Amino acid sequence: MLAIETRGLSKAYRGRNVVDGLDMHVARGDIYGFVGRNGAGKSTFVKLLTGMLSPSEGTLLLNGKPTEELHPESRFDAQSVVVQDPTHYETFTLYENVFLGETHQRYEEKAIERALAFSGLSALENKLLGKYVGGTDLPGGQWQKLAIARAAYRNRDLIVLDEPTAMLDPNGRKEVIRTSRALNQVEDITVILITHYMEEVIYADKVIVMDDGKIVMTGTPKEIFSQVETLKSYRLDVPQATQLAWELKKAGLDLPDGILTREELVEAL
Repeated sequence: MLAIETRGLSKAYRGRNVVDGLDMHVARGDIYGFVGRNGAGKSTFVKLLTGMLSPSEGTLLLNGKPTEELHPESRFDAQSVVVQDPTHYETFTLYENVFLGETHQRYEEKAIERALAFSGLSALENKLLGKYVGGTDLPGGQWQKLAIARAAYRNRDLIVLDEPTAMLDPNGRKEVIRTSRALNQVEDITVILITHYMEEVIYADKVIVMDDGKIVMTGTPKEIFSQVETLKSYRLDVPQATQLAWELKKAGLDLPDGILTREELVEAL
């Protein structure tokens, strides 16, 4: 079953389509990486997906059902969104920040502990249990992982990560991506990752490249990053290992296309 399907999905502002006729299928339980330069339409697509915006044309289906037929509560229950600066409440404890918005009748301590373990925050439980998180000095990556723990606790079918690592250092970025991958692999949650860091999508099942509101490339990471010249024509970077392999190949070395990691490059050399 498909988690997401779009048919001619468009959104117009002032007579111009910022999302323009998207036809797309996202399989349940997969990770899809969306990349594109600023203004490509990625953020508008997220707003259409989450219901913050309604489409000008076309159809969006979640779990096989057109979104206009879904009750808002059903739509909310189907997905969670993690953005650049996730919501957290300084007057709430760590646990209260995880079950944010849930009634006390649905609050389950074991489920929260499990969600914290998935997010890699379980080591903080004893330190923060019963304390207000606003009074702690957590790095940005921990706040993002708190938002992912919230998604894990609520058992969402779909998690949308909208530039979740844009404000983080390299270590924080790795932690957040590692956490989202673990959530996908263990809980079979579909992940939509919007990012401009190409290294973050090399482990996705599919990569979708957007430009000027349209989908211009779709494929596995190896298929996409085998087309360095095409990506550069869309003013996009490639993973560092891919860039180096491409330059060495242009210099005359016999290397395969689509090298994604340093380990692959070393093995090929």
